Amino acid sequence: MPFSAIQVSKARPGDKSYKLADGGGLYLLVNPSGGRYWRLDYRYLGKRKTLALGVYPDVGLKDARERRDDARKLLSDGIDPGAQRKARKSARIERAANSFEAVAREWHAKHSPGWSTTYSERILWRLERYVLPYLGAQPIAEIVAPDLLAVVRGIEDRALDTAHRTLQNCGQVFRYAVATGRAERDPSGDLRGALPPRRKRHHASITDAKRIGELLRNVRSYGGSPVTRCALQLGMLTFVRPGELRRAEWSEIDLDGAEWRIPAEKMKMSAPHQPLPTTHEPERGA
Repeated sequence: MPFSAIQVSKARPGDKSYKLADGGGLYLLVNPSGGRYWRLDYRYLGKRKTLALGVYPDVGLKDARERRDDARKLLSDGIDPGAQRKARKSARIERAANSFEAVAREWHAKHSPGWSTTYSERILWRLERYVLPYLGAQPIAEIVAPDLLAVVRGIEDRALDTAHRTLQNCGQVFRYAVATGRAERDPSGDLRGALPPRRKRHHASITDAKRIGELLRNVRSYGGSPVTRCALQLGMLTFVRPGELRRAEWSEIDLDGAEWRIPAEKMKMSAPHQPLPTTHEPERGA
């Protein structure tokens, strides 16, 4: 016999679990711990089954009855509501596992051990900043070229070079998805020419020997921070990238041996580098 919402709210735990039947197979299961759970008993192909419909009070009496009625309608159509729920859950899990975000993070984790820390972090930052908020939840196999174009178009006005690099990274993710059987093609290839070409930048350089001498004298007489002056001088002697010089650690430098060994994880090509020679010339007069 159906009961009221007040009866449900007043149901108290006892020494043993007990049921409050509402009709149509629906009942409230009250456990000694105080938990109250909606359940539906039904028969399918001659077998007795039970379907969980939620936890009270998150699911009230009205909602529980609606869920019971939906399950009964499925049964009348010859569908097992429990099996349908499992199938939908499996589909959600598969959808999440094959989302652009899941594949992108898997691709990044697989390849990042061969990259420098800075390069790895930069790629992940680009994906998280520009792509995942818009395409992350979508199944990667369902993403088409216009979806990807909308993302990179949102970047190009303020950072054209970043838009090109982001598109390149997305292409790498899509090709990984194709290789692992989670997508049929890479839609980034359809966007070839969709973005304006990168603007060529010519870096300033000194080619006149007299001006190089002037530069060296200016650096030597620099009146700012001694750290900055030393960094400029060391950079001209070693020809390392600014980031490599900035992140140098004393543990990498052997003053007695005149050696600086940069570990592979700090290098762009993931190979150790030694910008200073392994031997030094003997002092004059020695």
